[in-house]
Amino acid sequence: MIAYIILIVVVGVLLLGVGGSMLLRPRGMHGVRRGRARELDLTGPLPKASDQNSPGTGTATATAPPTAAELLAPTAPAAPAAPPKPSLEKPPPSAGRMVRLRARLARSQSGFGTALLGLLSRDRLDDETWEEIEEVLITADVGVTPARQITSDLQTRVKVEGTRTPDDVRAMLRAELLSQVETEASRALRTQRHEGRPAVVLMVGVNGTGKTTTCGKLARALVGDGETVVLGAADTFRAAAADQLQTWGERVGAQTVRSDKEQADPASVAFDAVSVGIEQEVDVVLIDTAGRLHNKNDLMDELGKVKRVVEKRTTVDEVLLVLDATTGQNGLRQARVFAEVVDVTGIVLTKLDGTAKGGIVIAVQRELGVPVKLVGLGEGPDDLAPFDPVTFVDAILGG
Repeated sequence: MIAYIILIVVVGVLLLGVGGSMLLRPRGMHGVRRGRARELDLTGPLPKASDQNSPGTGTATATAPPTAAELLAPTAPAAPAAPPKPSLEKPPPSAGRMVRLRARLARSQSGFGTALLGLLSRDRLDDETWEEIEEVLITADVGVTPARQITSDLQTRVKVEGTRTPDDVRAMLRAELLSQVETEASRALRTQRHEGRPAVVLMVGVNGTGKTTTCGKLARALVGDGETVVLGAADTFRAAAADQLQTWGERVGAQTVRSDKEQADPASVAFDAVSVGIEQEVDVVLIDTAGRLHNKNDLMDELGKVKRVVEKRTTVDEVLLVLDATTGQNGLRQARVFAEVVDVTGIVLTKLDGTAKGGIVIAVQRELGVPVKLVGLGEGPDDLAPFDPVTFVDAILGG
């Protein structure tokens, strides 16, 4: 009996243990699945930014990871920053420039004057000495005919005046050179408004003479004198000419009229520049033309066309021929051809501070019958100066 009771108790305990484990296992497994689902399920929608940033949450805004399409899509290049506008410069006035540059001019020209002074100071002036004087003048690019005339005039002065102290020789030579450099034509630039319209200046010359640079330097000088300027980039055959001229203009606040078309009609650009100058009531319009080879007839005809087209709108007040002073007699040949195509009113001699000889001033004035109005005495932006005969001769003689 006791054994049956013990057996019943053991069986009951076993049944309770097995039944309890079966009842508890589903509840435990369900809890694991729910926990894992919360940890691994990333397919659902992300919380909205507004939910994340709601007051009291203290959480940062969630950012969605980039998609594959976004990663492979090409990124647009950043827009280049606009170049800074150049600050306007205030150029010095043109008055007195050649006096300030006198020492620079004297360094390159004093050899010419020193040689003449040395020859004229000899105790005996025979035929051989006079031939040497003539040779020095020719070497200095004075030209054969002017050199002979100067030599003849000096011989006459020596015979008449007699005495030849160093001071006498210097004064005699100075007077002779001044008489050759001086001219009755006015050296003043016509850059004032007239009849309610701007003055028009046409810059001409062959390639390599510094024509575009001279045009920019002249604009600086005019702005420094208080005048307003418009630049016309009519050199459409050289790609960099318009950019170069515009850079000069931007430095001093002068507008540049140019064409965006390659090989545009130069006459059309010149006409537009004059029209802008008239509309804006500026003082001067400077027109830079192509550096034309003087032996190209079609290009020279084009230059004549530029002048004719401009004159349909207004008069051309100045035609300045830019010559490289170091080219000597070759520059004179260029001057002859240009004078036949357009009425040259003045000469601009560039690089006069280099290896150029001072005699080119005498030669070119005699050849064309027009005065030297401007000279370039260096590479600086303000090294273009109005030509002054007295300062020039004194620099030659080193005085």
